[in-house]
Amino acid sequence: MKAQPHNQAGFTLIELVLVVSMIGIISAMALPRLLMAKQAADASSAIASLRTIASSEAGYSTSCGSGFYSPDLPTLAIAPAGTNSPFISPDLSYAPTVSKSQYTIQMTGTASPTAPATCNGLVAGAGARSFKAGADPTVTTNYRFFAVNSANTIYEDSATLYAAMPEVGVPAAGHPLQ
Repeated sequence: MKAQPHNQAGFTLIELVLVVSMIGIISAMALPRLLMAKQAADASSAIASLRTIASSEAGYSTSCGSGFYSPDLPTLAIAPAGTNSPFISPDLSYAPTVSKSQYTIQMTGTASPTAPATCNGLVAGAGARSFKAGADPTVTTNYRFFAVNSANTIYEDSATLYAAMPEVGVPAAGHPLQ
């Protein structure tokens, strides 16, 4: 009796190891680009958040604050009497300091005793003549820091700008975004 030859279908162990190795090499080459794309997307989100804060403050000042700005982010979330629309979205106003897209975003304005009461319930003397906002990354691999003030120009630097950012005028460090 003759033995029947077996038809082997499938891959050998060497072929599988080769394919897995190639996938590993391609992944290792793509991973740094993926991380750079993620950092760029996070930075774009931080810039958009600061633009939103600056335009919300401008709207608040002209329509509700009688020329004064909101002293913090939660105040911008309070809708004026007679409307359901706040000046800023909840994702940027649930606390004085918010985390979004791996950035810590904060905004403050120094209260002015001459500020009148506002249409959204802020008491007299609590409004600010100017403001500053900043976005600092929460991950050490991201090196872009951003800030804006009442002049509505967003600045960028490789170190935090928020602490030294003046509420009015040009900061000592950083350069304006184009």
